[in-house]
Amino acid sequence: MNMENIAVTAPRTPRGLDDTGLSSVMMRDILLKTMFRKNLEYNTDIAAAIAMPIALTQELIDLCRTQNLIEATGTLHANSGSEMGFKLSEAGKSRALDALSQSEYYGAMPVPLDAYRAQVERQSIRNIALTRQQLTQSMGHLILPPTLLDQLGPAVTSGRSILMYGPPGNGKSSISNGIRDALGDRIYVPRAIEYSGQIISVYDPIVHNAAEELADDPTALRRNSTRFDRRYVFCERPTVVTGGELKLSMLDLNYNPTARTYQASLQLKATGGVFIVDDLGRQEEPPQSLVNRWIVPLEENKDILALQSGEKFEVPFDTLVIFSTNFHPNEIFDGAALRRIFFKIKIDGPDQQNFLKIFALVAKKKKMPLNEPALVHLLKRKYPAIDNNFANYQPVFLIDQIIAICEFEGIPYQMTPELIDRAWDNMFLKDETIAR
Repeated sequence: MNMENIAVTAPRTPRGLDDTGLSSVMMRDILLKTMFRKNLEYNTDIAAAIAMPIALTQELIDLCRTQNLIEATGTLHANSGSEMGFKLSEAGKSRALDALSQSEYYGAMPVPLDAYRAQVERQSIRNIALTRQQLTQSMGHLILPPTLLDQLGPAVTSGRSILMYGPPGNGKSSISNGIRDALGDRIYVPRAIEYSGQIISVYDPIVHNAAEELADDPTALRRNSTRFDRRYVFCERPTVVTGGELKLSMLDLNYNPTARTYQASLQLKATGGVFIVDDLGRQEEPPQSLVNRWIVPLEENKDILALQSGEKFEVPFDTLVIFSTNFHPNEIFDGAALRRIFFKIKIDGPDQQNFLKIFALVAKKKKMPLNEPALVHLLKRKYPAIDNNFANYQPVFLIDQIIAICEFEGIPYQMTPELIDRAWDNMFLKDETIAR
């Protein structure tokens, strides 16, 4: 089955204010705050800012007019002679300022948590049917043993957690990125969600890659903007990549006490996609603590977050978590933690045959001519000194070193035993005591 043929069900556009699942007071206040902060006058501009259909936006404006919070300006839109302008009344400005003092959030209307939870189920990463061909294509730039794909395929298709471990420099990060690239479909990410009257911003342009959409044709019978709820953004499946900077606090809601607003946690932003924890074991937090934080999410497909008030609530955890480490799992986890990580895959260095394939590919890409005496010198003299421990990063490192030497010496790109020696000296340092 091809992933591209699996259509993710779009969230339906609300036909009435009740369909939004939000209280009229919340919608009114967001409308007023948005008009105040963005200095908007016309329905089409306001509707785009609050991510609502034009008809429902007009209903909100009319509601505010009955409460003497908005009044007509008497001016018409420059590009649409039939569109009346609106502005906040003095009472409307006062209400907007009061609402801003409670929360600085304005802009897109949020999606209620229950509605978001239902949408996550419709577009779950566990619904993906990934084929060997798709995974092979996404890893096409890597030289991997066939048995590795035998392990990676079921792990990715399951949507469960993966631990990749092994010596450094053998492509664990590249494989993680290849897995990400293999997830070729798109999902709907809410701009913000609402729970218990609190609004949590979710959509993050740094994490979420919005898909290109066709611009609306004013003469078309059906506008693109009516095809799905505009409170969502149509995106590639998200990928969050963290490394040594990861802290437990990043896995909780980020509250701004000055603006009194919430930002989603990293794993909430990764919902429906991939969360890559690279270089596990290099964080300030012990690896065991990080995995303990994910015990409930990994087992029950839900996470527990907390508001500033201390109130806790559940959010969906629909994420493929990939841990990558240079340590042996037994060194950093106890048995209980390892049981909760569904797939454990060792990533070893290449054998000599695959090392030479990688070396030849890198040399071709960097326009470095191969030289048989130099390669024989490398394999017979250099690698035996380190017990023939080949690593995937070494061809790139050695060839880049040789290129730098050639450019410095002002000679054409070439590979010689002497240049191999000079490059090798920068790849491995000698153990020695430095006098102080």
